[in-house]
Amino acid sequence: MKHSTVVTDDGVKLSAHTFGDVHAARAAVLIVPAMGVEQQYYAPFAHWLFEQGYFVVTFDYRGMGHSRHGSLRALKADVMTWAQNDTSTMVDWVGSTVGSKPLLWVGHSLGGQILGLLSNAERVAAMATVAAGSGYWREYTPGLRRLAPLLWYAIVPTLLPLFGYFPGRRLNMIGDVPAGVMRQWRSWCLDPEYLFGVEDAQWRVTYAQLRQPILSLSFTDDEYMSARNIESLHSFYSGAPRTMRRVDPKALGADPIGHFGFFRRRQGATLWPIVGDWLAASIR
Repeated sequence: MKHSTVVTDDGVKLSAHTFGDVHAARAAVLIVPAMGVEQQYYAPFAHWLFEQGYFVVTFDYRGMGHSRHGSLRALKADVMTWAQNDTSTMVDWVGSTVGSKPLLWVGHSLGGQILGLLSNAERVAAMATVAAGSGYWREYTPGLRRLAPLLWYAIVPTLLPLFGYFPGRRLNMIGDVPAGVMRQWRSWCLDPEYLFGVEDAQWRVTYAQLRQPILSLSFTDDEYMSARNIESLHSFYSGAPRTMRRVDPKALGADPIGHFGFFRRRQGATLWPIVGDWLAASIR
C-alpha cells in the first residue's frame, strides 16, 4: 500500500492509497466511499482485489479522513463537490495512471449514487454498488424510518448552525460531515425523487444515458436500506444493464452483513468473490 496526494482543480489535496503494481494489473478499481466512512475501512477489500490482479485506489473526500485539513466549520463543500470535484479528479488520476486499461468502480452506499454526477463518467467501464440505495426517508427500513423525522427535522437543523458542521462522531451517527454536505443530503432524503426532486432536471437524463454495466449487491439485513431504496436508486440508471443481487446472509451461512459488513475481513471468503467474479467478467 502506498500513499499519494491528489490535487483537485480547485486546489484541494486529497489523500489516496494505492494497492498493487499498475504495470502488472489487468484493470484498475476505484473504491468510492460511503457518507462519513474513511478510506482505511476499505483497505482489506482493496488488498484482496490487488491479490486478484487489480490496481486498486481508495481515497477520502475533502473534509474526511486524511483529506481533512483544519476545521470542518470553514469547509465549503456539498455532495456535488464530493462528486464533481473530488471523485472526478480521482477518476482522471486513476485513468491517467493506468492508461488504456479498464477503470472499474466499486461504490459503497453514497459511492454508488454519484456516478451520474461526474463529467468524466464515461471513463468508468463498469460499476459494482454495495448497499447503495436512494436516501428517501419514507423508503427506509422500518427501524430507521421511525427515527428519520427526528434526524431530519430536529437534530440536523439544530446542530448544523450550532457546530458549523454535523458532529456525527459525538452522536455515533454517520460521522463528522461538512455542513454543506449534510444540508444538501438532507434535502435529497426528504424528497420522494431523491436528488432528482431537488437538483436540475437534466440530471435525470444524464443518469439515464449511462451505459456501463452495473452490479447491485444489497443485503436483507441492511439496517438502513430497504429493497425499495435499492430499486429506486438503480432505476435512475435506466439505460444501463443492471444485475440486481440481494443477499440473505442466513441463506449463505454468512455472518450478519448489514449496511457496512461487506467490507469486513470475515466476509472475504463468502461475499468478496461475488463482486470479484463480476468485475472480472465485465472486462472480458
